Amino acid sequence: MAINRNINYINKDFADYRSQLINFSQTYFPNTYSDFDESSIGMMFIEQASYVGDVLSFYLDNQVQETYLQYARQNNNIFELAYMFNYKPKVTSLATVDIDFYQLLPAKTLLSTEIVPDYDYALFVGANTTVSTRLGGNYIIEDPIDFTVSSSQDDTDVSIAQISSGDPTYYLIKKTRKATSGTIQTETFTFGDFQEFPTVTINNGNIAQIIDIFDSDGNEYFEVDHLGQELVYQSIKNDNANDPNNYQESDDAPYLLQTKQVQRRFATRFKSESQLQIQFGSGNPSDTDEEVTPNPTNIGLGLPFERNKLTTAYSPTNFIFTNTYGVAPTNTTLTVRYLTGGGVTSNVPANSLVVPITSGVKFLASSLNSNTAQYIFDSFATNNPNAATGGQNGDTLLEIRENSLSNYGTQLRNVTADDYLIRALSMPPKYGGISKAFIQKPLVNNTGADLDLYVLTANTNGNLISTSTALKNNLKSYLNQYRMIGDTISIKDGFVVNIGVEFEVIISPNYNNNEVLNACISRLIEFFLISNWQINQPIIMRDLYSIIDNIPGTQSVKNVMIVNKTGTNTGYSEYAYDIDGATQNGVIYPSLDPCIFEVKYPSDDIKGRIVTL
Repeated sequence: MAINRNINYINKDFADYRSQLINFSQTYFPNTYSDFDESSIGMMFIEQASYVGDVLSFYLDNQVQETYLQYARQNNNIFELAYMFNYKPKVTSLATVDIDFYQLLPAKTLLSTEIVPDYDYALFVGANTTVSTRLGGNYIIEDPIDFTVSSSQDDTDVSIAQISSGDPTYYLIKKTRKATSGTIQTETFTFGDFQEFPTVTINNGNIAQIIDIFDSDGNEYFEVDHLGQELVYQSIKNDNANDPNNYQESDDAPYLLQTKQVQRRFATRFKSESQLQIQFGSGNPSDTDEEVTPNPTNIGLGLPFERNKLTTAYSPTNFIFTNTYGVAPTNTTLTVRYLTGGGVTSNVPANSLVVPITSGVKFLASSLNSNTAQYIFDSFATNNPNAATGGQNGDTLLEIRENSLSNYGTQLRNVTADDYLIRALSMPPKYGGISKAFIQKPLVNNTGADLDLYVLTANTNGNLISTSTALKNNLKSYLNQYRMIGDTISIKDGFVVNIGVEFEVIISPNYNNNEVLNACISRLIEFFLISNWQINQPIIMRDLYSIIDNIPGTQSVKNVMIVNKTGTNTGYSEYAYDIDGATQNGVIYPSLDPCIFEVKYPSDDIKGRIVTL
């Protein structure tokens, strides 16, 4: 006959398990066992069972905790949960900059009178040519440079470099290319017999993006957001060779956008800061390999019903409705090229990219004078007239949590102002990185925009600077993919107000004055780290008093003062700010034009002195 036992199911730790097991034994087995002395054999088994229960309870609680994005602590789980919320964590962001490429050209005479550059000595600079700083920071250009070609889309600047007897002897020609920070890395992976959804992993730090993947037969694999996406968007040069029937030289349409369906595709996801997983499809490569251009005759071919279903939710990336998820590589070797680098340190200053790697530089013409050719080749030089911007470190775990939750709420569409803010901060690293962003309705709507988005980026030292035009254009193109059709956004530079902190403190007796003063300065430096501040965040003075007052050895804080630091000659922002006028009730408020307070040189701008009562 079964006996109902009164069992407690809420025990969670060793002590609870032990107490309840003793109570259970005393209640239901009083005559079977009664020796509950600490050294008895029965207590050994009770405590071992309590130990097992405690361990199992811990792991159960931990596993449940790791399923919630807000509370997960293991890095790999946070990355996995972020992808579940359709957010792609960033481990680095690449900086971009325009680089000028120079070379000399000898002069030659036409028809005995006209002196022109001799373009037989023009150089060709291959795609993916690297330019470095003297300290080793690498930048790569995507497009090749042909100095013999000049057009409205690829202008060549020509000037006289040397004159002899009143006639030019050498010309200086210049072309400009957009460059991206990083180093090209290559890895190969070998695949055997057919396998559904094969995956490979790249183990490296600061992986910014996959450049391309080709198999041993020369077939290219295309990156998609998810394997169910069949269509990829490709941009090709708008020139006569690519579109001979409709080609018209145009400055506002240098590229043609094409859509095509691809079978060879892959999706990527970060497993951690240094692990990138690449996954391929489940289709057998023996299937028909063809490109399908979507049109009204083939939309819905994969539907299990007629094509005239008007209630079908067509996807712009998979409206052919096929379900192979791409072709899996089989009996081949894949060569993967990817880009590493970026980060804040990649935001190099102006006039620093002066070391070109000339392995991809060559003459196109033959039968050149060897001495002249060598002289011309040696004249090849590079420079960046402006500082690089957009380099940003990867998302912190807290940023991954918050961005993932915000991203999930928007469903990939920008509906509220905060949606645009999060989307700007989530821009893929290959387009650059936004350090700070703030969005609001226009104070004075002169442009007709619905919202003003203020952005700032960081230089190589981590200080805030205005974003370049190239980075703003990238942000504009990126936001346009998620913009509601009636929204208009004006992207502007945020304002940086540089400040310093000066304080007076009274030290308690029996404390070393220098140690206490240095501790106060160190704590203020930590408080004013720019990573802790956002655009339009006010300075609350009582927080500063509290920070200094809580340092051991501080008897009292006599005075704390915020001072404005300005002047481009000394490295500060050009914008002056009336600190006194902006202070109300112990709070220093930002201006109506969104600005951020920055202590640019903490070791110099935070000063304290010891005073007496």
